[in-house]
Amino acid sequence: MLDRPAMPRDAPSDELRARARRIGEILDHYFAQPPVPLDHVNAFELLVAVMLSAQTTDRAVNLVTPALFAKAPNPVAMAAMPVARIRTLIRTIGLAPTKAKHLRATAALLVERHAGQVPADADALEALPGVGHKTASVVLSQAFGIPAFAVDTHIHRLAARWRLSDGSNVRTTERDLEALFPAQDWGRRHLQMIYFGRAHCPARGHDPARCPICAWAADNAGAGQAASAAATKPSPRTRRR
Repeated sequence: MLDRPAMPRDAPSDELRARARRIGEILDHYFAQPPVPLDHVNAFELLVAVMLSAQTTDRAVNLVTPALFAKAPNPVAMAAMPVARIRTLIRTIGLAPTKAKHLRATAALLVERHAGQVPADADALEALPGVGHKTASVVLSQAFGIPAFAVDTHIHRLAARWRLSDGSNVRTTERDLEALFPAQDWGRRHLQMIYFGRAHCPARGHDPARCPICAWAADNAGAGQAASAAATKPSPRTRRR
């Protein structure tokens, strides 16, 4: 069994629960039914798309997956495809050589261990090449409806900015968010935070006073200083997940 995040020793304070509840209401107002940003029609396609999305954009992934899935629509077909061919089909996204190897190896293990099906089990998913905890959480939540709060670097940043977690590490953030929001909301909150961050709460050039959440939930002094510092620095290319 893989280690799971430890539950918090102390329950969240009433003040913290109230902040989370208000944030949830705002997220519901702006993004009531957020779609999964990665195009897919089944659990296998979602797993592949999330694996491909590491350090690249959802848009870039959605541009390459139609051709990839046309050639390899299931684990059997993917496992039979040479790594070089997979790499050619995904060559425009970041880390394509490594991802091609992981895709073929994962497909082969799905055939060997799981009868060609994506397992609805966190430990089984995380045992696959190129599948980390966040990827497994996304697949469990979005493909199988199993409560899991997938925390990527963007959600980790927002949780710290909104004072929902101390920002010490991603696993702590996951634990804190799961303690603050009902389990049935975890999948929706994950997507809502992604969309809200893009639209209203970016990492750089952010004005906390104009953000519907940061304006009252953030440590505005620190947020303002961070925004000012970011504005004076050149903006490197942003890589997602």
